[in-house]
Amino acid sequence: MKKIDIKELKGNAVSLFDDKWCLITAGSGESYNTMTASWGAMGELWNKDVCFCFIRPQRYTYEFTEREEFFTLSFFTEEYRKALAYCGRNSGRDVDKAKETGLTAKATDGSISFEESELVLVCKKLAFQDIKPESFVDPTIDSACYPDKDYHRMYIGEIVRCYVK
Repeated sequence: MKKIDIKELKGNAVSLFDDKWCLITAGSGESYNTMTASWGAMGELWNKDVCFCFIRPQRYTYEFTEREEFFTLSFFTEEYRKALAYCGRNSGRDVDKAKETGLTAKATDGSISFEESELVLVCKKLAFQDIKPESFVDPTIDSACYPDKDYHRMYIGEIVRCYVK
């Protein structure tokens, strides 16, 4: 993969998350976990290039993201949609997601990404914010997105490196 400045990235950030999905991964070596995400954003905050990602506390990846300083967002082409769907439906507590999907995990600047990805953002945690129902201005969000009241934690990460194929 080739390292580029995040400002050189081509395409639409909304489409990256909504259409392509990604894997949020935290950990190192043999001790990591990954999960599929289709909610997220990129932008500018606190004079830094940042991304926002959302993880529910019951997800195994949450434990790794809480513990580690870095996480990655790995984006893939459409041919990996089944693999990403598998990673979203199955817990790393129960299965080896890389083995089951054929994805190849690799150490990447203090975290883990995947050989098969077309774009990798390496992010350093800056802050987090728990989503709380009393913060919704539009009350339909709570009932539509949180029927089980399992609210996400939003992580804000500084994009410290960007790699593309």
